[in-house]
Amino acid sequence: MIKTDIKKDKRISIVLNISFIISCIMFTIPSMIYYIKNKTVFQFEQWFKFMLNDTNRINQTLLYILILAIMTTLYFLIVKNREKIFKNKKELFTFITIISLIFVIVIPFTCSDVFYYLGIGRLDSEYHQNPYYTTIKQFVEQGDNNKYLEQDTVLAQGYINDWSNSTVVYGPIWTLICRIVAMLSFGNIDIGLLVFKLINVVIHILNCYFIYKLSNKKIFVLLYGLNPFILIEGIACVHNDMFVVLFTLASFYFLLKKKNIGLSILFLALATAIKYFTILLLPFIIIYYVRKEKTAKRLIKCIEYGAGFIIILAICYLLYVQDINVLNGLATQQDKLAKSIYTVISEYFTEPEGLVTLINKNIFKIFVIIYFFACVIILNKRNIKFRKEIQKANYFIMAFLFLLITNFQPWYIMWLFPCLIWQKAEDIRLIIQISLISQFANSIFLTYGEGWRYGTPFVLFMVIGTLIAVLYNARIKKME
Repeated sequence: MIKTDIKKDKRISIVLNISFIISCIMFTIPSMIYYIKNKTVFQFEQWFKFMLNDTNRINQTLLYILILAIMTTLYFLIVKNREKIFKNKKELFTFITIISLIFVIVIPFTCSDVFYYLGIGRLDSEYHQNPYYTTIKQFVEQGDNNKYLEQDTVLAQGYINDWSNSTVVYGPIWTLICRIVAMLSFGNIDIGLLVFKLINVVIHILNCYFIYKLSNKKIFVLLYGLNPFILIEGIACVHNDMFVVLFTLASFYFLLKKKNIGLSILFLALATAIKYFTILLLPFIIIYYVRKEKTAKRLIKCIEYGAGFIIILAICYLLYVQDINVLNGLATQQDKLAKSIYTVISEYFTEPEGLVTLINKNIFKIFVIIYFFACVIILNKRNIKFRKEIQKANYFIMAFLFLLITNFQPWYIMWLFPCLIWQKAEDIRLIIQISLISQFANSIFLTYGEGWRYGTPFVLFMVIGTLIAVLYNARIKKME
């Protein structure tokens, strides 16, 4: 009987693993066809085309949905049968690595940001321009600098990118990373893209490692490591949120496992020096560390450690700062409308710009007030439990993500993953479901192409999908 069960488990393991690998390979076929035909990604600019050509958009959308649905189904089956499939940590990480490497082949078909990243990195490393003050387009179009386009496909690809006329919109640590990757590209866009993807694979595995060290559970490693949303946005489309997740997880690791507040704050500062939202976690981390102190001492320690955080952040900005304009990029993104609740407002209400600004500012004020009082409450709290407080912190990140950002993008949902292992079961399910819903919602752009007006059906898809997920989770909770 025992031998029969072992054989059955082995069959389940083999079938699910091979099926998931095949579904991932299916995802790479359009990219492999593109490479065979064109030999390079140079001058690739076809956003939101899964087949990467002019194939009928309805057909390519249906193909995308079908493959994604298969991947998603297999993903949940693997998570459910994890104990049968993965006997030890080595098997678990080996499989995640194999899957991650498959997605290196996938050309970014929903977003071309990686070509902008490489472009500004090349602008910085090879041409010694400060990308916080000089755009790719400005550099190329001054003097006879356009001659560099002939020999530098990284710069040339950055030049035709939609963001080529914008200065850097991220923090200095990300710009430094882009500089290093661009140096390793040697001016070749194909090498640059490959290097970036391989680095993101390493970051992905490191994230899985930190999740395992923090949770000591396979389920959380799998929920993150094999999630089609993470594989598509993080590895295929090479988004920098992977690095934010890494530094945030490292911050938690040094706080909880090593009891080292210095390194914890350092890594949180590095995360903030890429995308600033992670500063929301700072009070929760510091107060938890000094939880055994009296309130007055806690406040003093908060000021001290907070000052240390600001100093680290300032040192990061010293790499590029010339004047206050170094922060202009932060406002650039917030001025844009895309895929957020504000897109709906801008489309269906009169005088949309003023209304969007008014609503956004008032929500921001309410957010700041609630956040401030939440920090005051935890500062005076006697019994502080990390799990409960980090749940609150994630709710603030969720509110910031869905209510305050005007230029929402699906990959921002990755911000919710560093705190995932401490959330309530229903919230964990909902976050995973929302991440996957966002990928199905992108089918709208695969059908119609990129455009702000399609942000409204995307939002409606997300809202309806989330409501269905909430009702489904409520039913599960009631049955439990």
